[in-house]
Amino acid sequence: MPSALIEEVEALAKGLGTTFKQLFRPPVTEQYPEYKRPVYPRFRGRHILRRYENGLERCVGCSLCAAICPARAIYVEAAENTEADRRSPGERYAERYEINMIRCIYCGMCEEACPTEAIVLRHEYEFSAPVREDFIYTKERLLEPLPS
Repeated sequence: MPSALIEEVEALAKGLGTTFKQLFRPPVTEQYPEYKRPVYPRFRGRHILRRYENGLERCVGCSLCAAICPARAIYVEAAENTEADRRSPGERYAERYEINMIRCIYCGMCEEACPTEAIVLRHEYEFSAPVREDFIYTKERLLEPLPS
């Protein structure tokens, strides 16, 4: 019994030693909004729906991204292009494209499955919203702005 007590006291002394060692060091504080840590090159963050240089949407509504998504976070509804209203170079376009960012696990499989490289995961990692419904990103929120 005394050897167990000695081991416990040694473990307590070791833990307190670590605490006291850190107590006298200056704190390491990063000023977050002003200084943002660089992310790794392969980091996957916010989704973006890309456009071609002429302004047409790259997404053709094939739903491969929705089919491959393990979290089932993507919903795609396709519609037919017309000559009067052409949104993508193909026969179809994504009329409705939604990603539930709460369900998304940022695996990047949607990015790999896309045949037109329409969906990409960028390095943005700041997500906040007052209500859960704001985490459902619609097509309008995901699309890149029109090139000038």
